[in-house]
Amino acid sequence: MKNSLFVKLQNKVKLNIQGKNIKRFIKRLKSNNIDLLNIKYLKYNSINIVIYQKDYDKVLKLKTTYEINQLDTYGIIKIKRIMNVYKYALIFIALGIFLIIFLSNIIFNVEVIHNDKELREFLLNELEKYGLKKYKFKVSFQEIQKIKNSILEEYHDKIEWLEIEERGTSYIVRLESRVIPNQEVNYDKQNVVAKKSAIIKKIVAENGEVVKNINSYVNKGDVIISGNIYLNEEIKDIVKAEGKIYGEVWYNINVSYPYIYSEIKELDNFQDVYVLKLLNKSLELTLNKFDDKRVEEEKILYHSFLPFSLVKQRQKEVQTISYVLTSEEAKDKAIDEAIKKMQERLNNEEKIIDYQVLKVNIKDDKIILDMFFTVYEDITSYSKIEGEIDVS
Repeated sequence: MKNSLFVKLQNKVKLNIQGKNIKRFIKRLKSNNIDLLNIKYLKYNSINIVIYQKDYDKVLKLKTTYEINQLDTYGIIKIKRIMNVYKYALIFIALGIFLIIFLSNIIFNVEVIHNDKELREFLLNELEKYGLKKYKFKVSFQEIQKIKNSILEEYHDKIEWLEIEERGTSYIVRLESRVIPNQEVNYDKQNVVAKKSAIIKKIVAENGEVVKNINSYVNKGDVIISGNIYLNEEIKDIVKAEGKIYGEVWYNINVSYPYIYSEIKELDNFQDVYVLKLLNKSLELTLNKFDDKRVEEEKILYHSFLPFSLVKQRQKEVQTISYVLTSEEAKDKAIDEAIKKMQERLNNEEKIIDYQVLKVNIKDDKIILDMFFTVYEDITSYSKIEGEIDVS
């Protein structure tokens, strides 16, 4: 009980007592039911004791010829005394802490990293619609994920991949634009050309004259099926060349994988919970809290100028299973991740021919691989043939 928080907060005083026959005075205090919490003998005629503050007046009535001086106080009374002495400093410290917390929960910069200026401005405008802009309060991780998924779903034709990272008082947004495969352009007169540098692996010519061989190297823009029809080294006709070209192309992919691998398993438990949000803090109005959960959220009460809101959450309990991987296991996982990324770029007719690990960089928390891929890919593109045949 003496070590309990309640006892520590009780008011106590430390006294110095001087006089003849100190031990007799101590016995007198004990006989009057005064608790001596600590006794320290300094000299034969001097002693320090600690008693409850409520017994202080009793000690003064019993002191007779003894000299008693108060040295210190403990408990609530000391806290009050310190607060009274330093109240202005404590007020400024509290205000400073509040100001730091307040400012740290405000967005001062939103940066979109991409080479295309128009795409950057477009995405900034979209983020503003969801409240991710300068001088607004930060949102929760779950809300960021919801915003990200909404933008990806709405603009799947423009954006391939999107990541929103909170860094201090900034949001750093990275994205990859979706590359729509070149669709056939119906020129009246055209060549079939290489969309990128490659080694030709297959030519399917429907119209026109094939001017390149299988296993020959071509650069981007080289003519493979010509629309110019020659006779005795003279152009006798110009047609619309048509066909498909497949080639061997090459890619370098950089991928990293952490040594601590986590897998999230969704359980059968779920509940509806009302949550009060203040800045980036959340207070769940429930006694049964899930340690790990997935959340679907519906706003009940909110305003863009207020730092708090009330939301209703459908919470589904999940279990996170973590595995600590060896270097080899992490390397295998990273290779699988790189293959997955490469396959996402290919259609059903395209495939990975081969891959190699070029470089392995081992760090404390992850492994980083540089990988080289050889891919069988559709490299078909078209170029318009200008001019007319001189029949004179």
